[in-house]
Amino acid sequence: MPDVAGFLGSHPPFDAVGPDELARVAAVTQTELTPAGQAIFSQGAGPVESVWMVRTGSVEIIHDGRILDLLGPGELFGQASMLSGLPTGFEARAGQDTGCYRIPADVIRPLLARPDVLRFVARSIVTRPAGPAPPQDPAEHRIATLIRTPPLLCDASEPVREAAKRMTAHGASAMLVRIGTGAGSGSGGRLGIVTDRDLRSRVVAAGLSPDAPVSAIMTEPAYTVRADRLAADVLLDMLERDVHHIPVLSPAGEILGVVDDGDLVAAEARKPLLLRRAIDLASSQADLTAAAAGLPSVIIALHDAQVAAGHVAAAHSVVLDALTRKLVELAVRDAGKPPAAFTWFALGSLARREVAPSSDVDSALAWQDEGASGEGPGSGAGIRDYVARLARAVDEGLRGCGIAPDAHGANADGPLFARSLASWHAVTRSLSQDPGQEQGLILVSVITDSRPVWSSAGGQPADGLWDSRAKPEPNLLRLLARFALSFRPPTGFLRDFVVEHSGEHRGQLDLKRGGLIPIVDLARWAAMTSGVAAGSTTDRLRAAEAAGTLEGPQARALTEAFGFISALRLDHQVEQLRRGTAPDDFIDPKTLNPLARSYLRDAFRVVASVQSGLANELAMGIRS
Repeated sequence: MPDVAGFLGSHPPFDAVGPDELARVAAVTQTELTPAGQAIFSQGAGPVESVWMVRTGSVEIIHDGRILDLLGPGELFGQASMLSGLPTGFEARAGQDTGCYRIPADVIRPLLARPDVLRFVARSIVTRPAGPAPPQDPAEHRIATLIRTPPLLCDASEPVREAAKRMTAHGASAMLVRIGTGAGSGSGGRLGIVTDRDLRSRVVAAGLSPDAPVSAIMTEPAYTVRADRLAADVLLDMLERDVHHIPVLSPAGEILGVVDDGDLVAAEARKPLLLRRAIDLASSQADLTAAAAGLPSVIIALHDAQVAAGHVAAAHSVVLDALTRKLVELAVRDAGKPPAAFTWFALGSLARREVAPSSDVDSALAWQDEGASGEGPGSGAGIRDYVARLARAVDEGLRGCGIAPDAHGANADGPLFARSLASWHAVTRSLSQDPGQEQGLILVSVITDSRPVWSSAGGQPADGLWDSRAKPEPNLLRLLARFALSFRPPTGFLRDFVVEHSGEHRGQLDLKRGGLIPIVDLARWAAMTSGVAAGSTTDRLRAAEAAGTLEGPQARALTEAFGFISALRLDHQVEQLRRGTAPDDFIDPKTLNPLARSYLRDAFRVVASVQSGLANELAMGIRS
């Protein structure tokens, strides 16, 4: 038994199980030996009443006679059929003489239903087309593991001709340039970078002499990342900054190498970079409309490449940021120089980088001061007139690209969402002192879910819409907690869901209103209670866990539920995009397989449980 328990406990989902429960599982686990070529179970059999974990040897997963996957020691199979009660969707056959642990259904079924192992079972919930199993997504690796070759370096004075020769000889698409003493050695020197694109655009196309120093064409300083960053996050940095090469540094600042977009993702997942480039090159509304027409196909491609839903949403958000920035630039070009420096902000799901195909775009504007009195262009009235015209042009441009501004009016073309920065901060202080004022909590949620996208002064402003000096008052936090209880998950009685009872969505579930919004609101309250205003929902949950506002199991369960519901929502909307219908958040639970319904219900119950605990604490005065 100790060997069985030790092996199970070193692999998911049993690595999340305590020693006593693990011992109970091990006590009823049987060892089965299967000779090479013999089936463990056949396609269409069942439903099976056990799950198997490979102990030695290998198991082939076969669909309609075609090998889809090869499982090795520590990998589980059979759980989808066992949990759903459906026949097996594939044959499991020993690829060589194989030993498996066989675990009875009545022992493992309660374990797989636990929220803390939701990540493991969620992979089995979404039905995908049969085909070869994809390799592990490189976006899930630490960036240092994707470096293929040592870095290529030169001095700033090296002629372009010599740098190009060395890049060609080493098959490198980028070279790093030492600037100052100690560049890349952890002693404070800076780095520049020259890429093959620079050679084409800044030397060949520009007619620059190849004897010029590389300092004449390099980008400086080069944007760098630390070795422990996730490749998925680095890819978003590339998308955000419109770069294709990023140097990687050790914790001590040593240069480890350079990664490019091809190191990070497969060809399908590089499509957002191409779309981002097309947006940057656009010079008119017609160009942008043509570029934006490719966004649905990019989302479908990312989904089909099995990129995680959260990464798809983040990439989608970065593309929408680029589209918005270009529209603001075009509007400023047409309207003339701004009478005051201003910043365009994304609000809501776009600010949190959590957009879906069905999302609209919320926005706000802030300028630096009210301007002089009177009626001239530099007056307060002149500034407000300028930004109102500019915001209308941007919103019309978004509509032209098939992207709807917020239907409830949270847009920069309305007076409530276009103010001086001083006015925004005054609103923040007012809401902290008196959150009960009309639309107070809605404004709090809007202002805290804000992120600067474009500034006429260049770069990003130091201040956001929420005044970081305004510490939330206990009364505001208490009302935010009650606001987080406004939307309840649709958990019903008799193992059923609460669905829409009338209208065009009768009999359907609203995944956004019933599943995602409650988690977003809980995360916002918990993060602000912890002293954190901005951030994504998962970032806020991590901050709340670190501060102790939410217990670890609660925060992690909410994170898993948010990820699962987001994935189910994306699957649903991608299928709508394929059919050419408008994406929405409504699904018919009858169309889900039993396993999907089971785990969607569990995700809703996780949210309801946290809300119930918060409601009890509010009633007892624990939360103040």
